Amino acid sequence: KGKSDFQTCMLPSTFVLFLFSETPVLFKQELQNEEAKEGKQVRLTCELSKPGTPVKWMKGDTVLYASEKYEFKQHGTVAELIIRDVKSVDA
Repeated sequence: KGKSDFQTCMLPSTFVLFLFSETPVLFKQELQNEEAKEGKQVRLTCELSKPGTPVKWMKGDTVLYASEKYEFKQHGTVAELIIRDVKSVDA
C-alpha cells in the first residue's frame, strides 16, 4: 500500500481540518475567515482536489464530533463545518 499523506488547513482561529489520503490532496479553496454574531451559526468550507477524502475537524488539540453544536458535511470535493450558537470562545 502507498504511504498516506498528511495535510492541514488552518483558520486564523484555532480550527484545523486534517486530510488523510493515499494520494496527494490539494486545497482548491482554503478555509476563509468567517464572522458571525453570537448565538447565530457559521459555515466553514474548504474545497479539496479529490472527492470523498476523509477529513477530521479539530479546534486546537481537540477533535470535534457531530453534536448540537457542530455539524459536518461533505459533498464531493467540498468539506464543511457548521458551528451553531456561536460564542466568542469559538474564535
